[in-house]
Order: sequence, then C-alpha cells, then structure tokens
Amino acid sequence: MYVRGERIVRVDRTGALPSDGTEVRDLGARTCLLPGLVDSHVHLAFDAGPDPVASLAATGDADLLAHMREAARSALNAGITTVRDLGDRGYLSLALADELARHPERGPEILAAGPPLTTPGGHCHFFGGEVEGAEALRAAVRERHARGCAVVKIMASGGNMTPGSVPPHASQYGPEDLRVVVEEAHRLGLPVAAHAHGTQAIRDALDAGVDSLEHATFLTADGVDPDPGLIRAVVDSGSFVSLTLGLDPRHAIDPPKAMAAHVDRILAMMGELHRAGAKVVVGSDAGIGPVKPHDVLPHGVGDLARLGVDPLDALMSVTSLAARLCRVEGRKGRIAAGADADLLAVEGDPAQDPAAVLNVRAVFRAGVRVR
Repeated sequence: MYVRGERIVRVDRTGALPSDGTEVRDLGARTCLLPGLVDSHVHLAFDAGPDPVASLAATGDADLLAHMREAARSALNAGITTVRDLGDRGYLSLALADELARHPERGPEILAAGPPLTTPGGHCHFFGGEVEGAEALRAAVRERHARGCAVVKIMASGGNMTPGSVPPHASQYGPEDLRVVVEEAHRLGLPVAAHAHGTQAIRDALDAGVDSLEHATFLTADGVDPDPGLIRAVVDSGSFVSLTLGLDPRHAIDPPKAMAAHVDRILAMMGELHRAGAKVVVGSDAGIGPVKPHDVLPHGVGDLARLGVDPLDALMSVTSLAARLCRVEGRKGRIAAGADADLLAVEGDPAQDPAAVLNVRAVFRAGVRVR
C-alpha cells in the first residue's frame, strides 16, 4: 500500500518492495492491516465516570472542550479514526471537529450532531436541544444545517440518564413531529438518527423515514417485544440499526434499571436483527459510564460476534458499513486508492478472532502514525 499525504494512492498485493526509494514500514509478523474503525454513536462531552450528567453540569465550556480533546485522543489510540458524536452541549463537538481537521493526528474525524432534539424536560435536555412544535422543529434542523452538523439526532423515546423524563419505553415525539424533522433534514441533505428504545418509537421513526435507529431495544412497559413484523419492517425500511455494544471488562457491569431484567432478551433480539438482514452497525455510546470509555468500540466487535454474527461481518459493522451509515463511504472504512490513510494494524487475524482488534500494533490518522 502506498500513501501520499493524507490519502492512499495505490494498493499493491504482490508483496514486492518498491524500487524507487519509497519509505517502507515493517509492522511485524502476523500483523493485519485494517481500515480505521468508525464508531457511529459516541458522546465526547460525557466523561465515562459514575455520574457523567452531574460532571457535565459542573464543567464550564473551556474545561469541557479540553476533556473532549482527551476523549477524542483516547478513541484514536484504540484505532477509532472516525466518530459520530450524537449529543453535545453548545455545539462544542463542531468546534473540536474544526480543530482536529487542522490537526488530524490529534484525534478522529468527528461527524457531529450538536445538541440532540428533545422535548422540554426530555431525555438529555441538559444538552440544550429542547424543542416542540412543527415550526420550532424545522427551525432547529435548519440551525444544525447552518452550523455544519453532519447529522440530526432526535430523541424519539425516553432514555435512562435523565431524572424526571419519560421512561425508555415511552415515546417523546409523535409520528407527525418525527416526519417534520425527517422531511426538513432530508430537504437539506442531512440524515436523521433517532434514539429509539420503545417499540412504538421504533415503529414511528421507521414510518417517518429516519436513517438510523439508535439502540433499538424494543422495550415496552412490560419488557421486551421484538415483534417479528416490526423486525421485518426494520429490514425492509433500509434504515441502519446502531446497536449499543462494547463494554470495558475492567469495570463491573451495572445496566440501567429499565434494562437489567431484560439484557439477555435484548442481546438475543440484536442477533435476530442481523440474521433477518438488517443493516447492523455497532455504536458504543461511549462516555455514558465507566464501562463505556471512549476507546471501548473494539470490544463491541467481539460482542457482536458472540451474538452469532460472522467475525468478518462484525468487522464490517465498524468499518465499511459504519462508513456508509455516516455518509463517508469511499473515504473511510476501506483500504483502497483514494481513501483516507486512516489505518489500524493489529496482531492476529480479526476475521477469525475478533479479539485481535484489541491487540493494537499501530494506528495511522491521515497518513501520520499516532501509535
């Protein structure tokens, strides 16, 4: 493979050494070269501590941006060269994205959503994206487009981290509001990512035409209901499903109360989605707790494989398929002429053993070796 500046210019699989004086880098025996990983769901503004919401509230913008730089660097060191940030405060992820575009060796490329759209007092309202009513929703989408966001995030259902908001299985926005957001975003050329735990929220988001379902745990008031008809609708819709996988094994797992009794069923349903033909990617939700540091995505590859997904398909869920979801296919998620020189070298063969993605030998961002 030949790299010039920030791009791959040629891929040579003959094994012949160049005769023109080109610098050659030997990464060692049993090394597998992969495209840099793509994490389709992170929160750089969360600190991966025991109470990230309280930490966020207690941190001013300057210190928060400094923390976000560290989080981004942590992700890059793990071979995560592109992240889709699906919720920050004050559009700080856009500021960091601009900074890293000038110094790509300092962190991954950031595709930012800005503050997610949520109802007054709704899930993650503390990011500042509270909005209701059709005209206000349209205006919020237009603002994100004008600021340079890469995606619009909407909280179709409740969540687990916001005291006083509706529970995860309950919907926050109805189908009409979701359609307004999707129509305006698509008119402006932006995709829409819908946070959707609840079965009804998933159904409404699909009907509205969202581009990705985040989490998609099929929660109801009584548990988990992976209705076969709805799973088929997910597959037929063409929407991506961003499954929340990847846990740091150094920390005890403490699932949210609403999920704790249903973890096994939720995991089984994730495997069902892939077998049914859904476009499944892994979005780590990095930052939301100690088991979710910003370098956790590689663990998600093994998690997906343990659900019965072929290891090569699991790799695609964090490379080429994730790049398609994030609308950076061609540049990201592949090793080919014209692609960004964002690369991860690991020891072993992750197509046979997914745990090999954790054995990092080198990371390159925009052609620069950063680890």
